[in-house]
Amino acid sequence: MRYFLAIITMGFFFGCQEQPKQSVVPAAKAEVVYDMYDPSEMAQLMNKMYAHNQTLKQDILAGNIPVEFPMDFMEIHSAALTKANMRNETFEHFSRIFIEAEKAIYDPNASEPIEARFNTAINVCISCHQTSCTGPIPRIKKLLIK
Repeated sequence: MRYFLAIITMGFFFGCQEQPKQSVVPAAKAEVVYDMYDPSEMAQLMNKMYAHNQTLKQDILAGNIPVEFPMDFMEIHSAALTKANMRNETFEHFSRIFIEAEKAIYDPNASEPIEARFNTAINVCISCHQTSCTGPIPRIKKLLIK
């Protein structure tokens, strides 16, 4: 019994000794790096065309007659697409029709009302987007003059 009491007493003393505190260093959080969307030249051009046509719509509704075709629109034939294989015969065809329709808006001798010419240009955009990149169609439809 003595041995037993001695072992328990020794266990008590050794068990109650203060343990050195280990400092816990929180794990460094891994920094999350997001891939930022980098729009293609064509996406940037189309955003620019959208903004221009939005302004043009407001001018037409206010009774102002546009006078100068934006030559930046001609970049539609050379701007790099998001997917290079999308520059096909259909795209080229629609881009030519779009440029003609946009130029018609600025034609002071046109017999068709300017609202109809503007809507024709916007409908060409919608038609082209129905063949490949359908995402922006609802946004483009908002440009139509009712």
